[in-house]
Amino acid sequence: MSGLQPGRTAVPPDSPAEAGAPAVVVAVDGGGSKTDAIALALDGRIVARRRGGGSSPHFDGLARSVATIDALVAEVAGGAAVTQANLYLSGLDLDRELGEFRAELAGRAWAGPSTVVANDLFALLRAGTDEPDAVVIVCGTGVNAAGVRADGRVVRFPSLGAISGDWGGGSGLGAEALWHAARDADGRGPATRLTGAILARLGLGSVQELIEQLHFGQRQESSLAVLAPLVFEAARDGDAVAVALVSRQAEEIVAFARACLTRLDLLDRPVPIVLGGGILAAGDRLLLDPIERGIADLAPLATLAIVERPPIVGAALLALESAGAGEEALARARAALAG
Repeated sequence: MSGLQPGRTAVPPDSPAEAGAPAVVVAVDGGGSKTDAIALALDGRIVARRRGGGSSPHFDGLARSVATIDALVAEVAGGAAVTQANLYLSGLDLDRELGEFRAELAGRAWAGPSTVVANDLFALLRAGTDEPDAVVIVCGTGVNAAGVRADGRVVRFPSLGAISGDWGGGSGLGAEALWHAARDADGRGPATRLTGAILARLGLGSVQELIEQLHFGQRQESSLAVLAPLVFEAARDGDAVAVALVSRQAEEIVAFARACLTRLDLLDRPVPIVLGGGILAAGDRLLLDPIERGIADLAPLATLAIVERPPIVGAALLALESAGAGEEALARARAALAG
């Protein structure tokens, strides 16, 4: 039977791929600050891997995001035909965003109908587990979650900040810390260690100075994420305001788990819940202990695991699976990626 299989690109007769370079599978994990790309042979061997700048469409715009990824894919493929490409990016949270991104890929030599475009949560999930029923929750700069079920059902969240009901993460905790510091400074709220800690961290003389810098655009609100560690430090010192913030963050993580498990009818199943992102990966027991208690009460058979492997590992395994790789190839890739 003649013709190309879905997702595969015709190779010009004089191309390096036709000249003998074996076809490769490419995986990409992209975020706001960095993008990892890896090419693998169909037997699971790593061919090349590269890291580039950020590629989140939310921060960089659609065209720039695709251009960054296009350059990285070409670099790791090295002239070989790309038989399968899987792209996992932060900032792709809505169906409209996914559709627009796929449309922007049109005409790229390595992209085709089988190209997978999805949120980077799914790469993180696969890095943590290959169970068909699973939940992933990330708490880094922001917060987000997803759940999957063996029958194909998927639970997602818009992850658009306060307008979609989100709270916390590094940016959220930093903003809350400033809110409380402002009220401490002007007498509307209780005293908190966070006030002095923020000023020392940023080298400022007053909270008013920070407020004005933000108001006049001299400092970006996104920069408040650097204040999140101060919340945990103050909480460990017994500061009531900080303790309340850490407690609320734990409640938010449990709320994500509850929503995913309830909507997928998995509350009574032995479901792995994969945790990732800088806030959770820091391993602070003030945060993790109430999360563990809350999920144990909610779903006694569920298990918690903090992902230590980078999301590109999950992206690579997913790309190989999309290309039809067998267990031997997946095992070889896992071993190579662990190095």
